[in-house]
Amino acid sequence: MTAPRLDTAIRLPDGRQLAFAEYGDPAGGPVMLFHGTPGSRLAWGLVPGNPFPPGMRIVAPDRPGYGRSDPKPGRSLLDWAEDIEILADHLQLERFCIVGISGGGPGALACAAAMPGRLSSVSVAVGAAPTDAPGVFEGMSAVNRFFLRLAWRAPPLSTLNTRFVGAVVRRYPARYIDLMQRKLHAVDRDVLAQSGIRNMLISDFTEALRQGSQGMVDDIAANHGRPWGFALDRIKTPVVFWYAEQDRSLPPAMGRFLAGQVPGSEFRLVEDAGHLWPIAHLREILTEVVRTSDVAPQ
Repeated sequence: MTAPRLDTAIRLPDGRQLAFAEYGDPAGGPVMLFHGTPGSRLAWGLVPGNPFPPGMRIVAPDRPGYGRSDPKPGRSLLDWAEDIEILADHLQLERFCIVGISGGGPGALACAAAMPGRLSSVSVAVGAAPTDAPGVFEGMSAVNRFFLRLAWRAPPLSTLNTRFVGAVVRRYPARYIDLMQRKLHAVDRDVLAQSGIRNMLISDFTEALRQGSQGMVDDIAANHGRPWGFALDRIKTPVVFWYAEQDRSLPPAMGRFLAGQVPGSEFRLVEDAGHLWPIAHLREILTEVVRTSDVAPQ
């Protein structure tokens, strides 16, 4: 575990608070790290060991409604990109990288579309694709297929369901993790069997949902319930997609679709791995970002 070097917040122009934590070298190359659904700014410091390579400044924000960030009901992916640009201005980051994990992936791509001249690179690990895209449900668990289709076809019912699930996770995070295993491949169950990973998720979910379920509601709606609001084929930022062969939550079919849409992007398939692979191998992803990025230390 690694305690954040900084855990604070800024006030946005509309009056909302945007919370973020910082890890690593304050003079290092800046990388924004986006959490999953649900998740928080504290997730990465809870990963066992030290997942942060040297020479890197990690900035980890809470999306609206999660952790200590005020909610913005009905937010879009491009709304999130606007928040990130304001945060980058506040931190005086002229150029930086973004890594989006799982539910943080669509927001990372929105930033790539909205800030083409400001981002050195974007990495998306086991992130969601647009729900209406062809073939993206191949390899997905029946449970996830049902709830993603519900978000697209019946948004009010999806909202009710997400509020219920969020309440369960908030009150019984350990029990939720036990139930979650039923839809996972054996490789993910092996990862969850590690006490450090399990404890990390319990603590992260607890922090993420401290205010309630609104963050999850808006994530599900923005990621899965409506068109994303930007053209993938207009993205000019270099993008690398990391997907896990045995991921039943957001399967490789999603990554292949996205890589086929984003010009010049790279698709990497990790064999014998599942949806939790980025948590256990975060340092590997970040090390690759350092190696390929042109972002200079501050």
